[in-house]
Amino acid sequence: MSTAPHPRLALFEEGDAAALLPVVDHYCGVEARMRKSLELQAEMGPVFDITLDCEDGAPVGGEVEHVLLVNEVLNDPLNRHGRVGARVHPLGHPAFEADVEGLLAGGGERLAYLMVPKPQSFEDVDRAVAFIDATRARLGLAGELPVHVLIETHGALRDVQRIAAHPRIESLSFGLMDFVSAHRGAIPRVGLTVEGQFSHPLVVRAKLEIAAAAHAHGKTPSHCVVTEFKDTDALEMAAGRAAREFGYTRMWSIHPNQIRPIVEAFAPRMAEIDEAIEIIQAAQAAHWAPIQHRDTLHDRASYRYFWQVLERAHRTGQALPAEVTAAYFNP
Repeated sequence: MSTAPHPRLALFEEGDAAALLPVVDHYCGVEARMRKSLELQAEMGPVFDITLDCEDGAPVGGEVEHVLLVNEVLNDPLNRHGRVGARVHPLGHPAFEADVEGLLAGGGERLAYLMVPKPQSFEDVDRAVAFIDATRARLGLAGELPVHVLIETHGALRDVQRIAAHPRIESLSFGLMDFVSAHRGAIPRVGLTVEGQFSHPLVVRAKLEIAAAAHAHGKTPSHCVVTEFKDTDALEMAAGRAAREFGYTRMWSIHPNQIRPIVEAFAPRMAEIDEAIEIIQAAQAAHWAPIQHRDTLHDRASYRYFWQVLERAHRTGQALPAEVTAAYFNP
């Protein structure tokens, strides 16, 4: 293998590359599903995140007890990959501050991120982040905790570029169901289905604006749920379109059976991986100067694309040649 610089050093300026997150964000709010998800993550590896849900997962009046349960799961020895986060109540909800304080006090360094739902504006996001940071400082927790934001209101979509530009935001998710409901019946029920969410103009517009804003600011766009969780064909179709047509690099799962199909849909095909390996190795051997590969010219612009194919293959657990893994992905 060439001694030329590693692709991350040669092809990107500092801060240019987006944060690399697992391609699945798996939500669960019931204890049995939480523990089953941890077992599956221990088996599959960190190819998916687990978000423990303190918003919709918590029974009304039982919010404090639910945070205690989430902390118990966070501290379970099966949480060995450090890829478990939590969703809190929205800013302004009576449980928001208690959620944040309870999770940071009990979960501490075990939390991978916090998801903030239903902001009405950039200012809501900024206030939520400020409270999270101040709470961590008060508890003596080092470093910054990544914050994810759920875009599901008119105001958040209006401010999506500013939200994506916020330096503390790592990922933007699209909240399909609340977004459709916010239109007060103007978007028909079909907009919630796996077919309608890819065809209704208002839903398509929202998806594209979120993905574009995320990519513009180096953040991860996360696609919404498919509620028809028993329909594998529908799920595979939606995940494939989200990844290959709408620019999403991550997607929500709401049932353990959805995780593997989403990972497979977001993974590059073997032919793509083989081509990327050939081009990246040849480019590195040429010290990242332009090359010709199979009668096609390539330079640093296309190298970035093929390097990202390899990174996606690694993040989705695809089998890569040992020498490729050793050269590019070993710590």
